[in-house]
Amino acid sequence: MIEVNNVCKYFGEKQVLFDVSTTFEEGKVNLIIGRSGSGKTVLLKCLVGLFTPDSGTVLYNGRSFHDLPEKEKHAHRAEMGMVFQGSALFDSMTIEENVMFPLDMFTEMSLEEKVERVNFCLERVDLHNVNRLYPAELSGGMQKRAAFARAIACNPRYLFCDEPNSGLDPKTALLIDELVTDITHDLNITTIVNTHDLNSVITIGETISYIYEGHLQWRGNKDNVLSSDNELLNDFIYAQPLTQRIRQNL
Repeated sequence: MIEVNNVCKYFGEKQVLFDVSTTFEEGKVNLIIGRSGSGKTVLLKCLVGLFTPDSGTVLYNGRSFHDLPEKEKHAHRAEMGMVFQGSALFDSMTIEENVMFPLDMFTEMSLEEKVERVNFCLERVDLHNVNRLYPAELSGGMQKRAAFARAIACNPRYLFCDEPNSGLDPKTALLIDELVTDITHDLNITTIVNTHDLNSVITIGETISYIYEGHLQWRGNKDNVLSSDNELLNDFIYAQPLTQRIRQNL
């Protein structure tokens, strides 16, 4: 379990997060939702250690990540997989080299073992015969799946996804949601997804933390997100065309 306790974050004099406290449950798909500029990406970066909170703690199974010695932080980062909004594949590397990159960084596997792991991960995300291709030769959806293959290469305990459906057509976005759920449950990973995609919210959100202007305003799940009496959450949810239609049919 990941626990966030009273986390505050400033950039200069501007405060972006205000005493945020929430939990992300083991083996589940945990969503952070909110409008653009609400602070959800800053919170995600505090979770993975790219930002250090100005106050408050981020605990992994009771231990503060930011207080770990550097050697232990490095070992802990090997347990993290990250899928960036734009996939962030290395253009000059083949797909095989991209997926192998964290194995080169964090493991002492032989080349044969690395290739075997790469092939397993590509197979797991339903990518075939792409090892020698470059990212520019793949569609946006295929690039995103390759990014997931790289993220799970080191068999992580934690998977972080920043707007994984950004820029994808609705059908491909649904496939990515299914992939997130399957990977989480099949590999027993604690997954945290930063999103404002309402399809994702109402289909895969096993826990949901709603951030508004840097404050945690609501916590629940996909089963009660549409029936909340939180006005700020409702303004966010029912501003979306999909949920407008759902509300009309309630």
